[in-house]
Amino acid sequence: MDESGGSGQPQSGTDEATERHGEQRAPSAPAADATRPGPERPEHPTGPTPPTALGTSEAAPSPDRPHDPTDSAHGTATHSDPSSGAEDEADALHGSSDETGSKPTGEPGTESSAQDAPHRSTAGDHPHPEPEHPRTLAHSGTGTGTGKTQPPRRGREPGGGLLMGRPFGVPVYVAPSWFLVAALITWVFGGQLDRVLPELGALRYLVSLFFAVAFYASVLVHELAHTVAALRFKLPVRRIQLQFFGGVSEIEKEAETPGREFVLSFVGPLLSLVLSGLFYLAMLAVEPGTVPGVLLAGLMISNLIVAAFNLLPGLPLDGGRMLRAVVWKITGRPMSGTIAAAWVGRALAVSVLIGLPLLTQSGALGASQDNIGGMDTVTDALLAAILAAIIWTGAGNSLRMARLREHLPELRARSLTRRAVPVETSTPLSEALRRANEAGARALVVVDADGEPLSLVREAAIVGVPEHRRPWVAVSGLAQDLTDGMRVSAELAGEALLDTLRATPATEYLVVEDSGEIYGVLSAADVERAFVKAMARPS
Repeated sequence: MDESGGSGQPQSGTDEATERHGEQRAPSAPAADATRPGPERPEHPTGPTPPTALGTSEAAPSPDRPHDPTDSAHGTATHSDPSSGAEDEADALHGSSDETGSKPTGEPGTESSAQDAPHRSTAGDHPHPEPEHPRTLAHSGTGTGTGKTQPPRRGREPGGGLLMGRPFGVPVYVAPSWFLVAALITWVFGGQLDRVLPELGALRYLVSLFFAVAFYASVLVHELAHTVAALRFKLPVRRIQLQFFGGVSEIEKEAETPGREFVLSFVGPLLSLVLSGLFYLAMLAVEPGTVPGVLLAGLMISNLIVAAFNLLPGLPLDGGRMLRAVVWKITGRPMSGTIAAAWVGRALAVSVLIGLPLLTQSGALGASQDNIGGMDTVTDALLAAILAAIIWTGAGNSLRMARLREHLPELRARSLTRRAVPVETSTPLSEALRRANEAGARALVVVDADGEPLSLVREAAIVGVPEHRRPWVAVSGLAQDLTDGMRVSAELAGEALLDTLRATPATEYLVVEDSGEIYGVLSAADVERAFVKAMARPS
């Protein structure tokens, strides 16, 4: 399974960027407030729009908490084995809680940030040959200067409940909802044991709890099959989570070929079928009508149901992924496979909503019509509604994730990067803003006497600096020390770019060429807006 337009970037690959080499922009006086990126503008082939000065008013991200654009941009493919066959898609898109990029910028009354400059360009709208980028006087180096540096921060741990272990290096979590379903299984299976083995008495609930744990152990084996196959294909697995309706293997990238996609999807149901067969063979070796016999029979049937349900050809089930792989192979377009499998999944959701209660009422699922009461009817209808909602939502998420991956290549560090000017640590803020405005830059890089970059002036740092105090405030006091994770290559694009930003969450990053020269500064807010803009365009 599977959204930003930048503004004010040095557009290497647009007509505007090329013009910077041939003409000097008119300086623009800094305004009273700091700025964040300006609103998107249409292309102007004949020349740039009037500049907005670095230091003018627009909304700014919070200086206290760096914004991670990949929270909303980074998709996760999931393979699931629900106890009833449905897949949890809740983490398919990681919604951002930050307001950055969530509303149009440049509106009156919004806060300001530190890095708006005269230059504006449109990022990622159309391909162009990339001209040489205008260089700053600084060159990037491995040192971070004399200032105290911070170690690169790790990305957030996936979390998701109680950590049970790390088989194959992949964390396995038990979600709080699992304890609810374990109690439900214990109660329902205990009632069945009371009819089959009445002599157990209250001990039947202990046996039922053992069945619930053993069943979810089988679900874990199903998910481990997906995980091992993904690792074999060199696809990173974020986590495995056992939850109310089964399990989810969160695989962070799509398979590269339809054949691998098919195998990756099929191994889970295959392992469930194998487990069902093993439980059947073990059941033959024990006395029927005993506790072991009843437990083995229950595990055999439950694994058979899990395998059969997951093989249904609709997303987000494993069978839907297999159908996606087949259509992908035939058409050569993974998006076509996703669309076909997602709509089959939605049809499947409607069938479950209507068909499951009807099958139960008709006795086709093994229950006698005389034993079906009003409470059973309500329970069946509620279960069918929950399953249908999960399948429908999962199919929709699969479509959204497919669109995400289709548009990811449009995110290029080179086209989203803002032009930067180097300033030394003791430079007054007002002087730094003047230099930036004259150069048409929208970012400040603090360097030492040798031109080595030390830190980046945070986009939101000027918010609290009144204009009359800027001549007495040094830029070093508004900057964030550079770490290795805050240096990104200008060649990064798509998922590789998002993975790099997610590994070290920050508000700005220093973008460097392969030769080590500074290319500019990349704002996380620009990346997010470019992503949203790309996602808004039709596939």
